Amino acid sequence: MATASRYQRQCWAALFTICLISPAAESAFPVAVDGEPLPSLAPMLERVRPAVVNIATESVEQLRDNPLLNDPFFRRFFNLEQGQPRQRRSQSLGSGIVLDAEHGYIVTNSHVIQDADEITVTLHDGREFSADVVGADPDADIAVIKIPPRDLTAIRSGDSDRLRVGDFVVAIGNPFGLNQTVTSGIVSALGRSGLGIEGYEDFIQTDASINVGNSGGALVNLRGELVGVNTAILSRSGGSVGIGFAIPVNMARNLVDQIVEFGEVRRGRLGILIQDLTPELAQAFGLANGAGALITQVLENSPAQQAGLKDGDIVLQVNGRSIRNAADLSNTVGLLRVGDKVRLRVFRDGESRIIRAHVAQPNEASDIGKRLSAKLEGATLRSLEDDPERTGVLVVAVESDTPAWRAGLRENDVIVSINRKPVRRLSDIENIAKRNPGALLLNIQRDNGALFLVLR
Repeated sequence: MATASRYQRQCWAALFTICLISPAAESAFPVAVDGEPLPSLAPMLERVRPAVVNIATESVEQLRDNPLLNDPFFRRFFNLEQGQPRQRRSQSLGSGIVLDAEHGYIVTNSHVIQDADEITVTLHDGREFSADVVGADPDADIAVIKIPPRDLTAIRSGDSDRLRVGDFVVAIGNPFGLNQTVTSGIVSALGRSGLGIEGYEDFIQTDASINVGNSGGALVNLRGELVGVNTAILSRSGGSVGIGFAIPVNMARNLVDQIVEFGEVRRGRLGILIQDLTPELAQAFGLANGAGALITQVLENSPAQQAGLKDGDIVLQVNGRSIRNAADLSNTVGLLRVGDKVRLRVFRDGESRIIRAHVAQPNEASDIGKRLSAKLEGATLRSLEDDPERTGVLVVAVESDTPAWRAGLRENDVIVSINRKPVRRLSDIENIAKRNPGALLLNIQRDNGALFLVLR
């Protein structure tokens, strides 16, 4: 049998001591063994927990009337008054983290405060404040709210890029409304993407228990530094099964800074279509390993084209950061600010080279339809604001076997209206889609003709 470690001997000694405690002193749990304190997370948590808050929201939803209620006979028979709008009040719970005590800024998940009419923040000491929304980014599920900065405690940020699989982490939040609940575990995986949870995914995976109400809570390391914002779980039952996800703090801080400055995240575009690099494709292009993102199309008049990127280039690094796959490249570029310069290491014709580009406004390049509406997934769109001969939004490309393709959208179509409202820019599509969660009626110009399409 292997020799017991010093820590194991301490634990056995502590257990033996407990067994010998008399009934009169059974509440006196030993705090040390052989003169050394027992390991505990309590000192760290005493510093960190005041920075984690409870968020309660309340919203009012207008309910649709049953068609029978429009029948005067039906209403008279059941003695129903006409013209009474029906409403339903809904409540939800989540968590948040005080990032800036001086200004009262709290970060949470976008879905925690989405459509909320009232937001109440409860601090660790029981104080309650009404919160205002500073801004949100649903694509990355990050939001910032603000409360009066009265004796707040902010959390200290760590460096999520230095996390390793196997590092110990602690999740703090308010699952099921149970305030200030702490669970522990390890980092199970890094860079999780392609889960379909958010538009931009680069999750930390952990087995620390995360449940309903933990959203927006803190994931900290053993030094009490914030390394992630708890966001989602993978579960068939709705409860924790040991697969939870958190947004890395480095990613969250970048988004928070933009939300505080602009009230939104201003993402830029390079103007490229990309796909994952499979082992077969890597071999065909003469690349030794399968890490990277393959450029399938460089859009016309885009920053990518101006920089000299070409179809078939394989992006290996962005600003010195290695690119694993297409999602990794999308996340990395999507977190850059408009106007930022970007240094790309690409593989072309058997050799690596450096290409420098700048990140442009979305209407300077193109937009992936899914970011505007899930019904447009698979389509790449570009505004025609600078085209004096045409008005609308151009369909630059459509991937086969996607919602946009199955609905009938094709390359070079021009969307001129949606739900009979004129469309002149990409933001028009986004605004109309948000106000109309049902089917979208598109008026399309194709070649020399026109047609209507319904996207469900």
